[in-house]
Amino acid sequence: MLMKIAKDRIRKGMFIESVACPSREFARRRFLLKCDRDMAAILTSSATDVSINLRLGVDPDGRKVSAVKPASSSLPPKDVRTRAARGVVKQSAKVLRASLGDIVSGRPLDMAHLSEAADENAELWSDSTVIALEVTRLKSKDETTYVHSLAVSGLMTLLARSLQMDDETVRILGVAGMLHDIGKLLIPNEILNKPGHLTDRERVVIRNHPEAGYQLLKTHPEIPQVVLDVCRLHHEVLDGSGYPLGLKQKDLSVPVQLSAVCDVFEALTSVRPYKRPWTVSQALDWMFARPHHFDRKMVIRLGSVLSDEPIG
Repeated sequence: MLMKIAKDRIRKGMFIESVACPSREFARRRFLLKCDRDMAAILTSSATDVSINLRLGVDPDGRKVSAVKPASSSLPPKDVRTRAARGVVKQSAKVLRASLGDIVSGRPLDMAHLSEAADENAELWSDSTVIALEVTRLKSKDETTYVHSLAVSGLMTLLARSLQMDDETVRILGVAGMLHDIGKLLIPNEILNKPGHLTDRERVVIRNHPEAGYQLLKTHPEIPQVVLDVCRLHHEVLDGSGYPLGLKQKDLSVPVQLSAVCDVFEALTSVRPYKRPWTVSQALDWMFARPHHFDRKMVIRLGSVLSDEPIG
């Protein structure tokens, strides 16, 4: 059970899930608060609030809500959790591949099945964020679109919960993340998976995928409007230099801005044929330095829900 409190209410014995500030100010995530040094560092950071886990530590009144202790020995070994996470990702990718294939082929979409897969994926990211980052950052050519979409979906649900969106909105955004890149399935593989530089013509084809995906999804009336918007606009940025419509911040909804942050972060931290993956901190710092593209509060909040443990 998570609770967001003002930073001046922290006390020893709390289990800190996240501190809403850049990692360079306070890098620790998911730990039991035991020392004055960490308390002082949180209080002097730019954060205004902190998320605490009531299952693993005391509440603001110093009471222990649950007998569950944050001992690492209570968790299965990491290799066991990693294998389990790979199983979840593999199954979710299978469901996603089938669902996207149905849409592309003009068959009816099983929205309930897709929503269930999005919920399971969200649970994985909520329970094992670091492991989820590990198992989704390495992708084979034939699964890049699917696993990228699963990762963006998981990140979107984490960030939406951190922004205190209601459960139904979080659930819909999980589905939106899964469907946001469906337009890439309409791109020839020799262009989509090309390891070298793209030609101008190939770049135009790639940049058309949000509009192509949107046109495809809107033929399914059961798909919510916010899912359509995320698909079409996840490459728009705040200063209007994005695509396909060149919209500026005032015309971009919060879910669309959230999807752009998560999509770029996942791309930066993943292994791709043409680049090495960035670390979590490198990606967040790069995005934070571009307020003309990304909402800085969202970048900070995304950093606050990601563990700074090394990945890879």
